Amino acid sequence: MIAALLLSFGVIFVAELGDKSQLMAMTYALRYRWWVVLLAITVATTAVHAASVFFGHFLGMSLPTDLMSVLAGLAMLVFGLWTIYGDRLDDEDQNRATRVGASVFLAVMSAFFLAELGDKTMLATITLATDHDWLGVWIGSTVGMVAADALAIGVGVLLGKHLPERVIAIGAAVLFFGFAMWLTATGLTGASTPMIAATITAAVVIIGVGTFLIRRDRRLRADSDSEAAVPERSLGVHEG
Repeated sequence: MIAALLLSFGVIFVAELGDKSQLMAMTYALRYRWWVVLLAITVATTAVHAASVFFGHFLGMSLPTDLMSVLAGLAMLVFGLWTIYGDRLDDEDQNRATRVGASVFLAVMSAFFLAELGDKTMLATITLATDHDWLGVWIGSTVGMVAADALAIGVGVLLGKHLPERVIAIGAAVLFFGFAMWLTATGLTGASTPMIAATITAAVVIIGVGTFLIRRDRRLRADSDSEAAVPERSLGVHEG
């Protein structure tokens, strides 16, 4: 249980760094009492990860351990590329962070619950629960996420600005790739040649698709910035 707790804490803490829910935590902390925000996040996280662990635990009971370890490694590879790709608050998430009704606690809790559904931290928790002690994963993943969001809240309260997202994203991605190598190597120990070949093929495909999406996203951002800069340059020439 202790090993599962520590592993889950590390994986989820890393997964949460630079995630949109961490950005939401910082946004809320700039406007409301930090302890209310942290308590709401804790309740929402406990509920989401309880469901994740339940699903992952029973899924893992029906699949071979070695296969689950390989799948977990491939999932960590996806999470690493996902982290490099970047995670930003879209309009809907921004509205949740700025629109609060009569109860700040319920508003923050519901916002984080919705934000975590289908997020990489939820998927990582499900993956871990398939092959590790479910109670350790539940506690570790919940504490890991709350700790990461508490870090964001602290920075939001003390500094009033975001963490250096790019540096954090790169560091988190490196750790994810490390988890991916470790889990995949564990699962492939003594594996058959077809399984090794299939795993390598899957990893190459994941890296290829991830690299393509990252490069495309960078080009789209560059084009968008260039288009936004054109009117400003045109206006400057006209005024001159």
